[in-house]
Amino acid sequence: MDARNRAAAPLVDTSACFCRVDRSSAAAAARRIPVSKACVQPSLRASIHPLKTKASPRPGDRSHDRQRQCPLLPGLPDDLAIAVLIRVPRADHWKFRLVCRRWHRLLAGNYFYALRRRLGLAEQWLYAVTRHGHDGHVSWHALDTSRGGGGAWRTLPPLPPEYAGVGADGFGSAVLGGCHLYLLGGADPRGSGGAIRRVVFYSARSNRWHRAQDMLRRRRCLAACAIGNRLYVAGGETGGGALKSAEVFDPAKNRWSFVAEMAVAMVPFVGAVHGERWYLKGLDAENQQVVSQVYSPATDTWSVVLDGMVTGWRSPSACLDGKLYAVDCKDGCRLKVYDEVADAWVTCFVDSKQHRGSSPAVEAAAIVALQGRICVVRNDMSVLAVDVKAGEGKQQRWEILAGKSHGKGFVTGLLSSLAGRGRAKNHVLHCQVLEA
Repeated sequence: MDARNRAAAPLVDTSACFCRVDRSSAAAAARRIPVSKACVQPSLRASIHPLKTKASPRPGDRSHDRQRQCPLLPGLPDDLAIAVLIRVPRADHWKFRLVCRRWHRLLAGNYFYALRRRLGLAEQWLYAVTRHGHDGHVSWHALDTSRGGGGAWRTLPPLPPEYAGVGADGFGSAVLGGCHLYLLGGADPRGSGGAIRRVVFYSARSNRWHRAQDMLRRRRCLAACAIGNRLYVAGGETGGGALKSAEVFDPAKNRWSFVAEMAVAMVPFVGAVHGERWYLKGLDAENQQVVSQVYSPATDTWSVVLDGMVTGWRSPSACLDGKLYAVDCKDGCRLKVYDEVADAWVTCFVDSKQHRGSSPAVEAAAIVALQGRICVVRNDMSVLAVDVKAGEGKQQRWEILAGKSHGKGFVTGLLSSLAGRGRAKNHVLHCQVLEA
């Protein structure tokens, strides 16, 4: 018995030693394995727009380590959780930001919305900047046109102070990158009769307003557009009269620079980008006559243009699939399209044949391309959409996205105008489409 006990003892001690060695080796190996990064930190190019950066966590901050290791959805890997979250409608994203810090950081970065856009899940919303008729203040609203959006405008938080007051006027707008709404220049809010160089932008991804680099010249009543991920402004006026200068903003460098001067100093009242060229039509302040100019970014040149496009172009327009559309009546129920072969505007087959009259309240204030359709926005905030690509169609192709029905009729609209109810309570200053 003693011999057997002596023989068994080393075996027990050796196994215990092996167990201790295995545990220490596993701990050392665990220390050598790097902690994997969460999916909210992909190797994508950072945003070109300045967002507020957060301080990096201190070394040894265990609370941050626990937060980083916490999964987005319990029981699912982060990549699968993101595949689920990106399919939630955009109208509910504000609730996501309130769940936890990881969800808030996910929606605040570029990765989440860039993935939605890459997979075709991004939603287009319509944004309108309007002036109230009773007090003159400026506000802005959003329209969710997706299924289940409700068809009602949502009043958004106030605009930046320089664009929300009674004296806010003459500022331009443009969309850069599909999700950033820029407001540029405008009248001096102090009421001095001058202009400002201020530039601000709203990000549909972060749902916040940000300050951008100021323009080089003070401008009001200017024209603005986006071509090739660059922002262009031209013309307008300042305290000393009309301007000939034009500028371009490169978001990658966060810098404004001058481009070629306009052929004639002008105050634009309508503009459009067509065929990678920028067309403007406005008033020559010196000679008091209407002039039209076109700018080519490829050659950096301005030239006066007198072709058929600018001759019959007097209303808001939008470009869809390489074709330029404009309203052909006051209330926007009939459209016209520019025929490049004939060099003339021709009336479209798109006509609802149910017009509401020509009062300021129902006047077409803007026309935009939204979800592959042409949308007409009126001063009474009603929105009509028509699929111009569906071929020769009839009245049922018009869809009411918001506001009252356009079947009110001409007689009823005329009676309302005579009774004094046709005055516009609101005036739409700008209307743009943002995608996120």
